[in-house]
Amino acid sequence: MLVLGGANMDISATTEHALVPADSNPGWVRWGDDPYGRSLLEATQQAGVDVTGCWVLSGQSTSTYVSLHGPAGDLAVAVNDMHILECLTPERLTPHADRMRHAAALVVDCNLSADALAWVFTNRGNTPVFVDAVSAFKCPRILPWLDQVHTLKVNRQEAQALCGFAVQSDAEIESAAQWLHGQGVKQVVLSLGARGVYWSDKDAAHGWQGTLPAAVVNVTGGGDALMAGLVHGFGGHQSLADTIPFALACAALTLSAEQANHPNLSVVSVTQLLRNATQKVSP
Repeated sequence: MLVLGGANMDISATTEHALVPADSNPGWVRWGDDPYGRSLLEATQQAGVDVTGCWVLSGQSTSTYVSLHGPAGDLAVAVNDMHILECLTPERLTPHADRMRHAAALVVDCNLSADALAWVFTNRGNTPVFVDAVSAFKCPRILPWLDQVHTLKVNRQEAQALCGFAVQSDAEIESAAQWLHGQGVKQVVLSLGARGVYWSDKDAAHGWQGTLPAAVVNVTGGGDALMAGLVHGFGGHQSLADTIPFALACAALTLSAEQANHPNLSVVSVTQLLRNATQKVSP
């Protein structure tokens, strides 16, 4: 699996009481152990990820995401500074074209520039591409390339930005998936927050899947964990129907951590969470 994109430093602040706009709110601020990009690279390497293709750019600020949460862990507002991704140009990507074409799958998101995305889809060969829409503002960048997307993860707002019609009711959610299939997307996963997901495979099944029980501490990172679970299932040659529960378990585990990435996220821990949830609902 090859991931094309940047590494974020996540700073999460949670208020002690209900958020009061335009005022200083007491609460907790959680930052990584080290605010520098080097620590992100080292942590990724220690997790077993091959980082030989990563760049550390001098004179640039590490991509940063600052989020503010209410006392229940729900996201109130966020600000991101991802300008460094503008440095991820076709010229920098070109030396990695062969590696990309031989990857089992590519994972990209719409934080990449339109030029970078164009380069990826023009040079990917037959490698399946997984896309995280990221935001309603940025996801239109993927519109010219929908016919080359294997799996697309969106929320309601992102789906609406792509489809051009309201995506709120169940019927509209299903229509959005069908519209995306009509554009060529093979698999669609539409995140519905606390409700779970609607998933659809163009050539097979579709359905609704609820979330797993989770003590939500911080919602930041839940969508990323969901995508990681989807890619993991694909790597294990599982159908989308079989992959969805695992992906939702990845998200549930992540939501229970103060960090954007659960330090114990693994196949073993996710499988155990799934097993425990199944036992609780069994008669």
